[in-house]
Amino acid sequence: MSRTDNPNTPQPTATPAEETTHFGFRTVGVTEKPSLVRDVFDSVATRYDLMNDLMSGGIHRFWKAAMIDWLNPRPGMTLLDVGGGTGDIAFRFRERGGGPVIVCDVNAPMLAQGRDRAIDRGFVREIAWVCGDAERLPIADGAVDAYATAFCLRNVTHVDRALREAHRVLKPGGRFLCLEFSRVAMPVLDRLYDAYSFNVLPLLGRFVAGNAEAYRYLAESIRRFPSQERFTGMISDAGLDLVKYRNLSGGIVAMHSAWRT
Repeated sequence: MSRTDNPNTPQPTATPAEETTHFGFRTVGVTEKPSLVRDVFDSVATRYDLMNDLMSGGIHRFWKAAMIDWLNPRPGMTLLDVGGGTGDIAFRFRERGGGPVIVCDVNAPMLAQGRDRAIDRGFVREIAWVCGDAERLPIADGAVDAYATAFCLRNVTHVDRALREAHRVLKPGGRFLCLEFSRVAMPVLDRLYDAYSFNVLPLLGRFVAGNAEAYRYLAESIRRFPSQERFTGMISDAGLDLVKYRNLSGGIVAMHSAWRT
């Protein structure tokens, strides 16, 4: 009888293969991706806002303004800004007359940049800064009137879990808004955009932020994010209703809106 045939010999147990996901165009383990994403944003935090201006030609300001226009802030409206570390959405919300804001971001260096900017702008008590994961928000059920996220959800490991969390933290009648890079809808623009994304962005990242790979990941993560129509279905599957979207800049970015009814 061989050693493995002996019923009294402990038998080896099979270790199931780890679930995988994507990090840009790479396939990585689901437990590995969060740290890779944190490393990317930790490394560019001090140059993040400057890079946004340079790589979009300042157009990101128009996109964020359009998001706030659609949200239509009101006095007393509470906002949870997920992945909003440096404060752009929170500041715009407050300046348009919105109420208290919680900025939740998994990257502490990004939050540090946001807090510094808030002090410079005189927003000392109106904005709370919380380090937390979009898939496991440290926010109570039904706590906020609006959930907004800009250029964040394509970086989370499980987008469906993040969307369910959005549903959980919204009050009944609460609003969900997501601004994210999406699928270009214009045939010529899509080729130009691809060339720019994969050739110019990494160069900008190298010379301005000192990290070409971070901005190569940015371009790749955009291509891996669901299309406008597929993302609409995912939002509905998370329990949110009245889902619609608007393309901006020919579909380079899209805004998705939904409600918790």
